[in-house]
Amino acid sequence: MPAAPSVSFEFFPPQNLEASFRLWDTVQVLAPLDPSFVSVTYGAGGTTRELTRDAVATLHKSSGLNVAAHLTCVNASREETLGIARGFYEAGVREIVALRGDPPKGSAGFEPHPDGFANACELITALKDTGDFKIRVGAYPDPHPEAKAEGADVAWLKKKFEAGADEAITQFFFEAETFLRFRDACAAAGIDKPVIPGVLPIENFKNTARFAARCGAHVPQWMVDAFEAAERDGREELLATALATELCSELLDEGVEHLHFYTLNRPGLTRDVCRAIGVQPVQTLENVA
Repeated sequence: MPAAPSVSFEFFPPQNLEASFRLWDTVQVLAPLDPSFVSVTYGAGGTTRELTRDAVATLHKSSGLNVAAHLTCVNASREETLGIARGFYEAGVREIVALRGDPPKGSAGFEPHPDGFANACELITALKDTGDFKIRVGAYPDPHPEAKAEGADVAWLKKKFEAGADEAITQFFFEAETFLRFRDACAAAGIDKPVIPGVLPIENFKNTARFAARCGAHVPQWMVDAFEAAERDGREELLATALATELCSELLDEGVEHLHFYTLNRPGLTRDVCRAIGVQPVQTLENVA
């Protein structure tokens, strides 16, 4: 196996006290793996804006980790959105994951705020003009549900980089070939900035399949069959660990040097997969209140 990759982790902001403890437990489990950064998501429709801000500030101050804050265009004016970015900067955060964002639940689709950013490219340009942030963006190795033509996702990603993005993180996928084809298409389009594969260790297959359907990630039939068999035998966790480890190993064999894990604030599978591909603990959280 190639040398162990660098890794990063995505968390979501807690919405109650129990979830706060779970997030902190997740951080304590995964921080020793020395992630290059961790990111904190924004809820659909901007519903966790304040929670994200608070979680980002707390993690940055208390964990010693390099924290990247998600920022979207949804339900906010340009000034409000850039005000949130300034708040991140004042809290010491220098990295942002800039996204258009998902529309609020129940809406027919994304509708820009009358005084807001129309898309991720406008947001990236405004953030870049501040000169304050390293900017990461989303990428879609499977077609985005709103993509209107083959190759549209690569073309749109190229526009994001031209607007000033520094790196991209992909939506999760389940077969290495999906990412490798996308990487080749990006290279053919002249994209030469890092495109980081996003990996989702499967905690609950039925929930994952529903989520994948909403975001356009293809679930292969062999995986459906495998989890149905594993559920009968009580081997779902073993299967999930094996499949995520195999996926990561194939990506590393193809020259991938960085993996981004969607943890869902449940660290066990992510930790086990990281260790299986050679990512060893190198630090601990010390003197954290």
